[in-house]
Amino acid sequence: MAADSFRDYLQLLADDDALVSFDEPVSWDLEASAITMLANRTDGEVPLFESVGATDVDAALVGDPYRGPRSRPWDHFAQSFDLSAGLSGAAYYDAVIDRLRSPCEPRLLEPERAPCKDVVHTGADVDLLSFPWPYVHRSDGGRYSNLHTIVAPDPETEWGRWSSHRMMIHDDALASLLFLAGEQVPNRYYYEYEPRGEPMPVAAVVGAEPAVQCSTEMWIPTGRSEAAFAGGLKDRPVDLVACETNDLSVPATAELVIEGHVLPNERLDEGPFGDYFGYMNGPRRSMPVFAVDAITHRAEPRVPFCVEGTGVGYGQNSSSTLQTAAAGPDATLGLQAAGFDVDAAVPWRFTSRTVWVIATDRSYPGVLHELANFVFTTWGMLHIDFFVFVDSTVDAHDPRAVLTAIALNADPDTDFHQFGVERMPKVPLNIYQTPDEKGSADVGTSKAKTAKAYIDATSDRPPEDDAEMESLRARAQQLLVDAGVSPEPFELLEQRQYGGGDRR
Repeated sequence: MAADSFRDYLQLLADDDALVSFDEPVSWDLEASAITMLANRTDGEVPLFESVGATDVDAALVGDPYRGPRSRPWDHFAQSFDLSAGLSGAAYYDAVIDRLRSPCEPRLLEPERAPCKDVVHTGADVDLLSFPWPYVHRSDGGRYSNLHTIVAPDPETEWGRWSSHRMMIHDDALASLLFLAGEQVPNRYYYEYEPRGEPMPVAAVVGAEPAVQCSTEMWIPTGRSEAAFAGGLKDRPVDLVACETNDLSVPATAELVIEGHVLPNERLDEGPFGDYFGYMNGPRRSMPVFAVDAITHRAEPRVPFCVEGTGVGYGQNSSSTLQTAAAGPDATLGLQAAGFDVDAAVPWRFTSRTVWVIATDRSYPGVLHELANFVFTTWGMLHIDFFVFVDSTVDAHDPRAVLTAIALNADPDTDFHQFGVERMPKVPLNIYQTPDEKGSADVGTSKAKTAKAYIDATSDRPPEDDAEMESLRARAQQLLVDAGVSPEPFELLEQRQYGGGDRR
């Protein structure tokens, strides 16, 4: 059964023995994030902290709830979308892409039917500090909400634009938002609202259902609605409700909704923050001010957060899982819609926000260069520095298969390409640029352009050669089994290579 709320999703995790509750008091000051970090690194259960001290609201914290199992990161999302159990990576991509081809428009509820309106605070009653926003890393600039959906106006869609921008809490009614120029919502603020001296209405939706969180991470084209694609993901409408203080509509089953405006020509400090690279990202910069007008929430809200940096290497966190389970299928569909012969676009499991693998066929000379130019300049892929192109017969979800393709097919002299020297856009959430190179303190864009890189690990062999090799391998295995060798190692090899699912 599809999860229609964050609480439905937590129950799904509990039923799958993937959630562990802590009844004893836990502090929001590093303790909750430290426990979550250990769970992420050990592939343990998602921690639910039922008792968080020193807060006025009886709220729980949930550490990296969208993190999937290390071997199959998409599993929990597949369950929440009511897809078949045990899907391989390729089969999951096929199922999600099929859902995305059929968006489902949302349904608007009356406020009295919306769980996120159980408690409503406006005006002087607003108090951000009454909630247990975590202090995630010991060198962070402050307490953060970093696993939410920002809803902003969009004149081209009825339901607004959804995106993800971390928020640093400053006091009871002010926060700073990480708005990086080049992304859709920040661009609307910097180039439309701020020049007019006009506040931009926004809402931060905390604790959304999985389909909402996934569509927030997707790179939905301008003029299309994330709300409709979220409905497509779960194969039925997402329920929305009108905000209290502006004209935006927000997911009705959310745990917590923060309404307000991003003020023009005003800035507050933001950062540093331990980012997805696994290192502290700095320097401390000035970012736009989010002034809070209202807070609505469910009774005893559950507040999710992400321990960034723990999704690098062998660990998973919400950020890395969302890249694999949401951004990957969406990017695959987008590249196919743009006319490229792409079988799959998959984040590299160990550094999912900076390296991607694209399985494709070289249909004509120069096609990989055209594809690289497209992906490196598409707004949703600005943060990706490296692409690895492999044959469509290679399982892009399997790091072993990708490394094998690089080792066998990539000539260091001709197949390693630096691309777009001194002209590629750069997102400054990295560790290799100096603070000066990271650019404007007002906007946060990189002062200098940069180069990107891609590896051509496709083969020059015709497809029939691969089919012949597969046939020879299968015959060799069968001869060994007929001679008395146990078939178990070959079965394990098949599971490792194809994820226990179809060879697609």
